[in-house]
Amino acid sequence: MPHHSETLAALIGSRICHDLISPIGAVANGLELLRLSGADERPEMALVSDSAAHANARIRLFRLAFGIASDAQMVSAEEIRRILSEIYDGSRITLDWAPADSMARRIAQVVLLATLCCEHALPYGGALCVRIGDDAWHIRAQGERLRLDPGFWGLLRGEAQTAEVPPAAVQFLLLPLQMASMNRRCSFETGPDSVEITIGRQS
Repeated sequence: MPHHSETLAALIGSRICHDLISPIGAVANGLELLRLSGADERPEMALVSDSAAHANARIRLFRLAFGIASDAQMVSAEEIRRILSEIYDGSRITLDWAPADSMARRIAQVVLLATLCCEHALPYGGALCVRIGDDAWHIRAQGERLRLDPGFWGLLRGEAQTAEVPPAAVQFLLLPLQMASMNRRCSFETGPDSVEITIGRQS
């Protein structure tokens, strides 16, 4: 049976991330050995180490957000919080990840896609906040200079695509597809300096 295009894309994403995690992990292990030898005192070592850690975290994030997921797979909230912290620590974006319980991989996927949508709205930095309450997830971005492209955000409302979506905004295409496949609804509200995505319960 042929795969739907989004399933094929997820398989490709999983394969790329799977193949990259091992060599980047090897680089991190090698850096750790150099640290034990005292090489970490050199400033260039700190730069390489930070870059490797950031790349490792990004690949793990992309594997969860863009790879194959199912309701049978579980992921801990602590693992996701740790991945996001490694990405945003030291950046212009601060993260407040409140959920503490493990969740199905498919739920984690849509929450992370929504987080990436909110991250896209903060090109000059700001704050990301992820919370769960009233049987719904709330992902909020707050900053002084938000970037809210109507063409991208309209996709979350089910509006037709009117312009080409660049790779950096692919999450705006994938989130509605994943929500529809789970029979869930997604909405968002904007304020003067914030935007909040709400992922509701199954209907």
